[in-house]
Amino acid sequence: MEKTVTAVLQNYQPEFHPVVRFHAETDQLLMMDFTKNNEEISEELVSDTQRFTNYINQKLRSANAKFGIGGYNEYRELYSRSRVFDSEGDQEPRRLHLGIDIWGKHYTAVMSPWDGIVHSFAFNNHFGDYGATLVLSHIIEEISFHTLYGHLSLNSIKNFREGENVKKGDVIGEFGIPMENGQWPPHLHFQIIVDMEDWIGDYPGVCKLSEREKFLDNCPDPDIILQMIKYAR
Repeated sequence: MEKTVTAVLQNYQPEFHPVVRFHAETDQLLMMDFTKNNEEISEELVSDTQRFTNYINQKLRSANAKFGIGGYNEYRELYSRSRVFDSEGDQEPRRLHLGIDIWGKHYTAVMSPWDGIVHSFAFNNHFGDYGATLVLSHIIEEISFHTLYGHLSLNSIKNFREGENVKKGDVIGEFGIPMENGQWPPHLHFQIIVDMEDWIGDYPGVCKLSEREKFLDNCPDPDIILQMIKYAR
């Protein structure tokens, strides 16, 4: 039977390096919900980056949490804050989140979970977009996959070269501030991508609901690598 990316990653879970510094014995994680079930999330709140940032920070303080986490396969109306998620000539906007978000302090260090090379990077500088973005390519047991890091600082990508080697545990970036991360509260969007297709320095982190099956097949649950959801409350 042909091995799948998901099966291979599950086998190697004990060997992945943390993507952010988190100690399950001492640090708290807060599970965050950005669906319509969370009545605190309003259009007025998310359209104002500072108010949105204050909301995230208040939630983390109240829970004594180092990070907020969640979002994979989550349908989020909040993407109406940006035209980036509209589809030209199509009535269906993109609202289904394909990565996991780790919300925390700006300039939080981000590390590579596995050896790899720099696939590409870019400054996707539109309101609501990724801002500074890095994509790494990895191989395990001859199975290739990619990891995407969105909403980084500009400093994170200024010295990289495509094809450059990256070692497991290397610091590869940091959470950006709103002016360089697409105008979001500081956080990391972490995503696994099997086939990058023709994308360079970018790949959809949000898809149409009607395309859910296709995109989830190409973007497995990032917690296979992160292994953080089980500690969230």
